[in-house]
Amino acid sequence: MPTVSARYLGDLRVECTHNQSGTTIITDAPTDNSGKGEAFSPTDLCATALGACAMTIMGIYAQKHGMDLTGAEMEINKIMSADPRRIGKVEVVFKMPARQFSEKDKTVLERAARACPVHKSLHPDVEQVLTFVWQD
Repeated sequence: MPTVSARYLGDLRVECTHNQSGTTIITDAPTDNSGKGEAFSPTDLCATALGACAMTIMGIYAQKHGMDLTGAEMEINKIMSADPRRIGKVEVVFKMPARQFSEKDKTVLERAARACPVHKSLHPDVEQVLTFVWQD
């Protein structure tokens, strides 16, 4: 069975269904590319995937090592490039929860984020800036 099934709804919108869970999302073209910007654009989802994947990999490491990342937040910024139109840069700021993380924990968690599958899958021309704000 495919991971995702999708169908074009018209008016530059696509409905995507995650087949295992049945969760559905709709994408819309951004306003700067003939769309209404009323939902995530496909490139928004790509940028979001980087942050979510990095946080998931950090969460897996944290779970295995008795750390709690609950409450961590992210701000994700996608910057488009022209000629060709593509994602030029993704900036993710991780606001880590106020916990007593050792310097080793911080280093390992940051390294884990940069080892996520999405980070490794994006083309090298896409600049990826991951910033961590530790609240000690």
